[in-house]
Amino acid sequence: MQTKTASTRDEILKMLKYQKRMTVTEMANQLHITEMAVRRHLNTLEKDRYVETILVRQAMGRPLNIYQLTSDGEELFPRNYKNVFLDFMDDIEDIGGKEVVDQLFERRKERIKDKLLQRMENKNFEEKIEELVRIQNENGYMVSVEKEKDGSYEFKEFNCPIAQVADRFEKACSCELELFREVLETATVERHECLGSGDNCCHYHIKKRN
Repeated sequence: MQTKTASTRDEILKMLKYQKRMTVTEMANQLHITEMAVRRHLNTLEKDRYVETILVRQAMGRPLNIYQLTSDGEELFPRNYKNVFLDFMDDIEDIGGKEVVDQLFERRKERIKDKLLQRMENKNFEEKIEELVRIQNENGYMVSVEKEKDGSYEFKEFNCPIAQVADRFEKACSCELELFREVLETATVERHECLGSGDNCCHYHIKKRN
């Protein structure tokens, strides 16, 4: 059950979604609560980066503080990116064939590779593994890593942000394996489990070559 505080914040977000820009006074009047109460909720929403304020100058009088949703705030409302993307991918495959879809995943891999290599520049092997863990966690992969006695690593991803894409297009998974092998160029990388195949995680064994 939602608390009254949470539901009031939800109402503020909904009002801003419908009306785009509002003052504290307008919100207070519509919610039938005090302006102080509205400001308290807005302060929390601003800290969470769901709402932002802009200063609007008037012909007469002091400028007005107007509140609006941020891009993060907009994302709280239903989106259909996933289905639209999958429909586009199916259409591309129908029109251009599997080879074109594979090329798209290869291009994506190369873009990610360039970013990873920049962040791994001048790092030793162990630091590269640590950086890869950070990067994948930043992107939502929920990584755990364990170093074995022989110096190798058991690298596991427990979440796949593109799971439904990977379920439909196996190339997405093979590109990740290729990506790891290319950015960890002095290592052998083998995959033992894959979320896309119904396993509990994507499990990679990484060992530096002598």
